[in-house]
Amino acid sequence: MKAALFLTSRLIYVGKAVAFVVSGLLVTFEAVAQVTFTVQPDTAHQRVAIKANGQPVTAYVYPNSIKKPVLYPLRTPAGTVVTRGFPLDSQPNERVDHPHHVGLWFNYGDVNGYDFWNNSDAVNPEGKYGTIRHRGITKATGGKQGELHVFADWITSDGNQVLEEDTKFVFSAWDDNTYLIDRTTTLTAVNGDVSLSDNKEGMLGIRVARALEHPSDEPSVLTDASGAPAAEATLNNKGVNGRYRSSEGTEGTDVWGTRARWMQLSGRVDELPSSIIIFDHPDNVGFPTYWHARGYGLFAANPLGQKALSGGKDVLDFMLKDGESLTFTYRIALYAGEPLEDQQVEAIYQDFSKVE
Repeated sequence: MKAALFLTSRLIYVGKAVAFVVSGLLVTFEAVAQVTFTVQPDTAHQRVAIKANGQPVTAYVYPNSIKKPVLYPLRTPAGTVVTRGFPLDSQPNERVDHPHHVGLWFNYGDVNGYDFWNNSDAVNPEGKYGTIRHRGITKATGGKQGELHVFADWITSDGNQVLEEDTKFVFSAWDDNTYLIDRTTTLTAVNGDVSLSDNKEGMLGIRVARALEHPSDEPSVLTDASGAPAAEATLNNKGVNGRYRSSEGTEGTDVWGTRARWMQLSGRVDELPSSIIIFDHPDNVGFPTYWHARGYGLFAANPLGQKALSGGKDVLDFMLKDGESLTFTYRIALYAGEPLEDQQVEAIYQDFSKVE
């Protein structure tokens, strides 16, 4: 593909096929990455390692301390870690707020009045919180695609299960510079009806590395060189250079509370250009999703919290009747390189929109 860039500036992206014009002739080829994925469960350490050509991409981890299973950390094909280390592995000069923001997760802030989003070891265990407990792995296979199929139970602080979760992850490569993670999660109401009232705390979230935050003039507590919280509030924007851009052309922190089919967050991490892109599937409830995406590093798609995110313009207050199911499908792209042009992101989206 790089050779094509030298030959012509006319590039056309149609799915994974790339077309370009040389001397008036239309030439097409398939952008195929030679990547083999492995998916390795390690139940003794409550994790499943996902690797591409032997190099770590992420891990599905489910320690009790973080109250839900997550993918952590996330890496681009260049090996760049694009997620925050705290609280599992604190890194210098990163924020220590919101200990429930760990890696890539999926949960919600109001499930029958219980808060599954904010739960962690840092909160009062007597509060109305919920925990997502990993129950088991039914599939873990590798190849040109890696697949991981897991089940989990959503349990309130008084011990009642309200939802059963069935999640499938598919790990693949769009090209040599782009990993894709497709997550399909089906939630089924058990033991009665389940209310998912509009709440801004949701739903598919990533807490990104400090470098991918937007520069801020508001002091905050950061970690020192040893990874411990600094004694005083500190402002240090060195290396902080993230930038959001949505499918609708909205940029920066203005993306919060807007709707879009996809959102790209780009910047340089340790001087390496890196991007995270989240795609919302057209079959998802509330499509196109609202974005609960903050400059301080929270990057989340929230289709259910419409009243909170629209300033009251839209209201959803979704309800699952006992035994009913609801499926959410998302794609996350981890890209090593300068920010993708909109049409390049759109090609990945069009491919994803066909996923069932």
